[in-house]
Amino acid sequence: MKFRLTSILGATAAVLVTALAAHAQTTLKWAHVYETSEPFHTESVWAAEEIAKRTEGRYKVDVFPASQLGKEADINQGLKLGTVDIIISGSSFASREYPPIGVTYFPYIFRDPSHLIAYTKSDVFKRLAEGYEEASGNHITAVTYYGTRHTTANKPIEKCADMAGLKIRVPDVPAYLAMPRACGANTTPIAFAEVYLALQNGTVEAQENPLTTIEAKKFYEVQKNIILSGHIVDHLNTVVSKTLWSSLSDEDKKIFSEVMAEAAERATKIIEEREAALVAKFKEQGLTVTEVDKSDFEKTVLEKVTFEEFGYKKEDWEAIRAVQ
Repeated sequence: MKFRLTSILGATAAVLVTALAAHAQTTLKWAHVYETSEPFHTESVWAAEEIAKRTEGRYKVDVFPASQLGKEADINQGLKLGTVDIIISGSSFASREYPPIGVTYFPYIFRDPSHLIAYTKSDVFKRLAEGYEEASGNHITAVTYYGTRHTTANKPIEKCADMAGLKIRVPDVPAYLAMPRACGANTTPIAFAEVYLALQNGTVEAQENPLTTIEAKKFYEVQKNIILSGHIVDHLNTVVSKTLWSSLSDEDKKIFSEVMAEAAERATKIIEEREAALVAKFKEQGLTVTEVDKSDFEKTVLEKVTFEEFGYKKEDWEAIRAVQ
């Protein structure tokens, strides 16, 4: 009887261990710097839920928005340190590890958002992403359209020469500086949180950002001219750490990649719809919305700025421009 009871208990324990192993859960940290109302967050939360669902609960992904785990530079570093597993971040940070991938920030490289998305499915994207992975160890699973960067100013601007001498706030990212400097503007890297006040008190006379940001930060209250310069079709990468990616099975890599790509598509669609509505909204508010001759801006940039000074390669630029 004692032998039989021991056997039963042993068998029960084995079943429990097997069941627990089957339901073992790995908790992951997904970090970004965007607000909870933005699609970059809402669709990340959706992706986290989908990953849990499609892996039958083997992975639980906690999403940390609004720089809760650090600024963009911090979370990129966190991929190496193991403090975060997944991030959303711009190619300007990826280019710190592998400069050629930053060519996507060169002014007027993309015609529009659809060109950007076509690029993400191209051989040149695959090659640049692989170069980044080889340099950093991290894996890019998806690209999200962030918005097309336009300019606001306290005076009308129709051509590149109209920016000569203009004091403009631009993020301290080399490729962002290329267009304003080529056009003769004086660039100033003011902290983002201080831009509204700087525009209001005249510290700077202009700034550049996507229309969604111009609306969210109410820059239109202190800048009555919106210039559709469209100089950069901005985007964000979803990046998985080397440690996490190497630990995933091929099946789970496929799940993570598919879910993250779906989330990027969802966020991209939201941003495109918001941008389309904002042009009409700004006009209704009495703002001056100006279409510019982009070819004039582009010609000036190509004459005055070299790819090499940023660590980019002209052949990459040409390959991306050729994507249909």
